[in-house]
Amino acid sequence: MKIAWTFVAAVIFALIFSVPAYAVPAPTEAIKSTVDAVIETLKDKGLSGKKQERREKITALIKNRFDFEEMSRRSLATHWPKRTPEEKKEFTGIFSELLIESYIGKIESYTDEKITYDKESFREDGKTGVVDTTIVTKNVKIPIEYRVLLKGDKWWVYDVVIEGVSFISTYRSQYNQIIVRESYEGLVRKMKSKVEEIKALEDAGAPARK
Repeated sequence: MKIAWTFVAAVIFALIFSVPAYAVPAPTEAIKSTVDAVIETLKDKGLSGKKQERREKITALIKNRFDFEEMSRRSLATHWPKRTPEEKKEFTGIFSELLIESYIGKIESYTDEKITYDKESFREDGKTGVVDTTIVTKNVKIPIEYRVLLKGDKWWVYDVVIEGVSFISTYRSQYNQIIVRESYEGLVRKMKSKVEEIKALEDAGAPARK
C-alpha cells in the first residue's frame, strides 16, 4: 500500500509540475497559427467575391492575437493616464480599426510569398518576448519582428517591427506631436478621418496614402 501511495504521489507531483510547460504554447507557435489562419482565409476560394465576409474573418483573427489596449497605451505613452475610461475605450476602438484596416489593405495583395519563422527570444521575466520572421519574395526579404506579451496562458502581440521600424514608436511620435501642437481631441478627429479615408480608397480599389 505504501508503495502504491508513493507511486500516486509521484504521478501527481509530475503532473502538477509538468503542466506549465505544455499549458502555454511557444510564442512562435502562437504567431504562426494566426498568420497561417489569415493566409488560409485569403486563399479560401469559397470567400472569392465575398470581400466583406473575408474581412470580417480576418478581423476576428487579428483581434484574437493583437492586444490593442496595450498597443493604445504604449502609443499614447504619457498621455494615456490623462484620459478618462471612456476616452481610453474610444481611442482603443479607433486605433484598432485604423491598424486593422491598414493591415488588411496590405495583406489582400498576398501572392504566395514564403514566410519563415527564424527565432524567438525572451526577457528575463519570461513574460515578454520577440518572434523574428521573414517574408521572402522573389526579389527581397522583409524582416518582421513580433513583440509579444504573455497574459494568463496566451501570447499577445503588442508591437510589430518591419525592417527595423516599430509601429508603436512611429505612432507614439506622431501622436505626441499632434497632441502637443493641437490637442488630444484633434488627434482623435484626425484618426477618425484617416479610417474613413482608408475605407473609401479601398472600396474604390485605390491604395491608401500613408
